Amino acid sequence: MSVDSLLQTPTPLAGPLTLIHGKDEAPGWWRSAVIYQIYPRSFRDLNGDGIGDIPGITAELPQLADLDVDAVWLSPFYRSPQRDAGYDVSDYCDVDPLFGTLTDFDVMIAEANRLHLRVIVDLVPNHCSDQHVAFQAALASAPGSPERDMFIFRDGKGASGEEAPNNWASHFGGPAWTRVTEPDGTPGQWYLHLFDSSQPDFNWDNQAVHEEFERVLRFWLDRGVSGFRVDVAHALVKAPGLPDWGGRADGGSSDGFPGHEAPMFGQPALHAIYRKWRQILESYGPDRILCAEANVDPLPRLADWVRPDEMHQAFNFPYLHAGLDVHRLRGVITDSLLTLDAVGAPSTWVLSNHDVVRHASRFGYNGPGPRDGDGIGVWDHQPDEALGRRRAAAASMFMLGLPGGAYLYQGEELGLPDGIDIPDGQRQDPTFARTGGARLGRDGCRVPLPWSAEEPHNGFGNGQEPWLPQPESFKQLARDAQAASPSSHLNLYRRMLSTRRELGLGAGSLSWLEHYCTGSSLAYLNGSTLVVMNLNHEPLDMPAGRVLLRSGSATPVSDQSVAELGHRLGSNETVWMKITVEDAEN
Repeated sequence: MSVDSLLQTPTPLAGPLTLIHGKDEAPGWWRSAVIYQIYPRSFRDLNGDGIGDIPGITAELPQLADLDVDAVWLSPFYRSPQRDAGYDVSDYCDVDPLFGTLTDFDVMIAEANRLHLRVIVDLVPNHCSDQHVAFQAALASAPGSPERDMFIFRDGKGASGEEAPNNWASHFGGPAWTRVTEPDGTPGQWYLHLFDSSQPDFNWDNQAVHEEFERVLRFWLDRGVSGFRVDVAHALVKAPGLPDWGGRADGGSSDGFPGHEAPMFGQPALHAIYRKWRQILESYGPDRILCAEANVDPLPRLADWVRPDEMHQAFNFPYLHAGLDVHRLRGVITDSLLTLDAVGAPSTWVLSNHDVVRHASRFGYNGPGPRDGDGIGVWDHQPDEALGRRRAAAASMFMLGLPGGAYLYQGEELGLPDGIDIPDGQRQDPTFARTGGARLGRDGCRVPLPWSAEEPHNGFGNGQEPWLPQPESFKQLARDAQAASPSSHLNLYRRMLSTRRELGLGAGSLSWLEHYCTGSSLAYLNGSTLVVMNLNHEPLDMPAGRVLLRSGSATPVSDQSVAELGHRLGSNETVWMKITVEDAEN
């Protein structure tokens, strides 16, 4: 039976509906897009050096087109000493030889165009590498020089300037200030780095910095990219005077994340920067986008970032951090849609990325799990991989039914867990080194992908050992092994993404079905598709109707009645059902 014929199937619902969000009819591909994040170091190694590369991305783009995503987002591939996996950029307008060449990048863009995939690239405007030519010029110049004014240099406190200019701390541990030795050999000024000491922050009070990044935008737009994900978009401008801060290094406080008054985040002058960038993108056509990685709290403040003349999207971190708490999920979804509808912007949804423990591992805990960004070690309480993968499938199906844009992190379609057994000597996240191992960092979610179960290194590359070791479970989770199994995590993702597109769920509506919104379940209606997630330990009675997809089924489900499936939705399971709007209103 076709989807169109299912619309004629009468399926009554029990309980009232609470409308939150109407159908989105505004133009813009990004408003309902599914965007797949590629972490280049770990995607596919084609030259055999143990590190992923751009030719490897190009070779596997057909796999992503087959997955039915709209675009790919590439984490940094620019020239870099790789102290922070490429987020320490030494040249914003070139490809690091580790990943290939500009010619390789152009070939990748051409292949993406052939496959009707858009390419979004990371932009890192808050800080660069200490090897960047501009910072090297600053070190060689005198205090107060134009070269130093590109960055945030300050005299220290104390009788001889031996104390840092303020009490800010690095996100990676330790102080956010490093003192330099002046060209004459004497102890000198301090420079600010919100991250690693090898990542000096730019001074966005300097117009020359604005002009440089406008040049960078145009460079990549001219090469055919469809937009930019802006790293740490909330941190470029600092409060005048750089006042001390009593909250956490990440800007948080006991009252929220981040603190509303954090002097290093969310300053009003940021909006003029992004308005100018929006104008630049629009000069290339209506389909180029900006997405903010902006930790800004509360949601009404975040909405300011996606007003019609600023960013197109902003990451929804409250959704990622809500986990499987049904009350938090409902609150975040409701607040996101209402708040962003008020400024005409779509919401985004995400469960994993390169900075947090993969959700297949996070959801494998019944009690407290790892802190985001801290990873899981061999001595930690271990997640239940089977439970985590089942819950991950349910959570992903619930998310992909929501209206708005969705971001997927490479390998989540395979149900990959975090890498846990990583020797200390192989860890590369600067958080691990700067905290003396107290925080494991993010290496576990960055382990290279498994492509083929029977090839060396699970098909990631046929040469040297991968830059991080792969867990034993990756063999059975390899893409080719899952492609051959109709009931695999990969094939469930394929069915979810194709059905999402066919039904137009990304541009749909949302109404809560109150009867199924309990302490352990959530249900919403998107157009004529009902989505129910059951996190109870017991099965849940389902309403009458036709089942399109079911996350926990051992065999693919398509167009089966509830009676055929036993009337009950299992624990840690999500279902998509087809109903008529008329029946919903009854």
